[in-house]
Amino acid sequence: MIEIKHRESGEVLCEVPCENLEGQSLVGAILAGANLANMDLSGVVLRNANLAGADLSGSKLVGADLHSACLNGANLDNADLSKANLTDVTMRDMRLSNAVATNAILRYAKAEGSDFSGTNFSGADMSMADLRCNMNNANLTRADLRGSDLRKANLTHANLTKANLTNAKIADANLMRTVMNDTIGTGGQRIGGHPLMEKKGTRPWWRIWG
Repeated sequence: MIEIKHRESGEVLCEVPCENLEGQSLVGAILAGANLANMDLSGVVLRNANLAGADLSGSKLVGADLHSACLNGANLDNADLSKANLTDVTMRDMRLSNAVATNAILRYAKAEGSDFSGTNFSGADMSMADLRCNMNNANLTRADLRGSDLRKANLTHANLTKANLTNAKIADANLMRTVMNDTIGTGGQRIGGHPLMEKKGTRPWWRIWG
């Protein structure tokens, strides 16, 4: 039996009849303020769960499913979210610095005011996400940022090599010393290379999502 407790009060928020939480289903669980730091949560299903203010720092969430979960104000510093599903997650004012989120899905995520500094998002799908946050020194190599909102975002020293910014909003973003090698710009043009050519008859990218 595993008891998930509140990080401050010690109150038991949830009891799970298992030896570890890896791969467990906690759909819709109310875990606001939970202490889940440094735990192995690989493959855990937390769809629609309330994790607002929870401490998940240093936790392993490889392949975890957090679709539509609430992570407002949560701490995920140094966590491993490789291949995690964070589609439509609400994660405002969240801490996710120096973490790993390679090939993660953050489509439609709402991350306004969050701290993503130093995190590795290489290969991540961050399309249509609200990314008006701090991404100083973040690795966004090959990230899909189509249609994302990056207005006033801090992208100082960020690496956007081969990232796709088609239709993204970047007004007033801080792009000081941002690396943009072979990046696809907001208008579909390839920065530092030849303009991106669209094949005749192809449908807009937003119509072919599956």
